[in-house]
Amino acid sequence: MLTGNVKTVFEEELGVVDLHLSNKSCVLYVSESDLVAGNDYKRKIVRFRNVIMLQANSNFHGIVLVEKTRLTEQYFSGLQKFVVLELGLTLLHVPGPGEAAQLIAQMVHGESKENPFRRRSTARLLDPVVLNLVQQIPGVGKVKAMALLQHFSSIHKISNVSVEELETVVGQATAQHIWAFFHDILP
Repeated sequence: MLTGNVKTVFEEELGVVDLHLSNKSCVLYVSESDLVAGNDYKRKIVRFRNVIMLQANSNFHGIVLVEKTRLTEQYFSGLQKFVVLELGLTLLHVPGPGEAAQLIAQMVHGESKENPFRRRSTARLLDPVVLNLVQQIPGVGKVKAMALLQHFSSIHKISNVSVEELETVVGQATAQHIWAFFHDILP
């Protein structure tokens, strides 16, 4: 399945990491059976995040790849909140192991190429997936989502700031909606 220019190296000493894509990224794979079996996968994800936080390279990126099927769909919302909001990791879902292999191959291929649109300055481009997720918050459109991410830099930080801090970026009404969204207070 992983053919062409992708070099596959098998290693037994990866620890909690299932796959290293490059010196910048690593992947933890959560299978359908892991999700259905219970909460052990949460401990594994926390250990994965802790390993990533200990890396000397501050640009190190952790990706949690999870099988989202009809059987696991009921667990996905809770997993998404846990991984993205509480731990601040990237979560990608695939329907099965075959698609996971294809996605991993695409990610390896993408990391091996230099991005011609990437700015050389310290300001980094917003991740479209993260931008789209922030836009799902009631009252937040593209402009406010971009402002939030430029000011707070991650969904994790947005979810942990006070209403007053949010008000400085998006105004009082939207700040109230955002804070309520992350703290399960429905209007």
